[in-house]
Amino acid sequence: MPIMNLLVAFNGSETSEAALRYAASMARERGAHVTAMLAHSTHETFDTRSRWIPQEARNLLAEAKLGILTAIEDRLNALRPELGLGDALSFEARPGRVDKTLSEAARSYDMILVGRQMDDDDEHVRLHPDKIALLSGRPVVVVPEGYDAEARHSHAALAWDGSRAAARALSDSLRLLEAQGKVSVLTVGEVSELEALMLHLSRHGVETVHHGWPDGHAVAASILSYCDRHDPSLLVMGAYEHSKFREDLLGGLTVSILRDIRIPVLLSH
Repeated sequence: MPIMNLLVAFNGSETSEAALRYAASMARERGAHVTAMLAHSTHETFDTRSRWIPQEARNLLAEAKLGILTAIEDRLNALRPELGLGDALSFEARPGRVDKTLSEAARSYDMILVGRQMDDDDEHVRLHPDKIALLSGRPVVVVPEGYDAEARHSHAALAWDGSRAAARALSDSLRLLEAQGKVSVLTVGEVSELEALMLHLSRHGVETVHHGWPDGHAVAASILSYCDRHDPSLLVMGAYEHSKFREDLLGGLTVSILRDIRIPVLLSH
């Protein structure tokens, strides 16, 4: 099934703009549609209903929040001519818990594209790409700030450990990998079914090369170093094969990659 229906989490940040440009590039190539969704929380940082807060202050706070949302939509409209999608770009603002709202919406799309999490994003529109990968059931492409979607890249990279999550990521990304025509399979230590994987990709018309590191090499550092040296168009990897709590506690692979990578990452869980 071709990739024809893309959702972008757009909150006005630099990284969400990069995600929107990346989605627009994909859409122009495929004749696809892009929906930019502004998910925004209705939760207040403190209770404005308290009788101790004057009505004038409540009105100011409500106006400030509305101003943030309006400014984000205005930013999207300013980008429309540059994106060149015409009627193939739509906008939707949807209230609710941001990660949950985006995850539930993503289930009706081929994939969701998001910017990297930024600490200075306003609390009402802040999202967490890793949580969306866990909750949505759809592939999530995380685009770092400043990424040039139109730059020339020779191939894609697949982080492979033979796990269920890696297999899911491979399946979710196959259309993109076929379009690249060449995939570098990255492994650390011994992995199962490597030859079968290479054969599977070749039967999809994908040229494959293998780059492996022996046991004991730091997985995240090895992958990041490879991507810095070879500048692939995309890194494909499974997300949170172990629990997210354990990853957060120990500083796991998914967290390290998303924090430091300079190319888009497709995550599946």
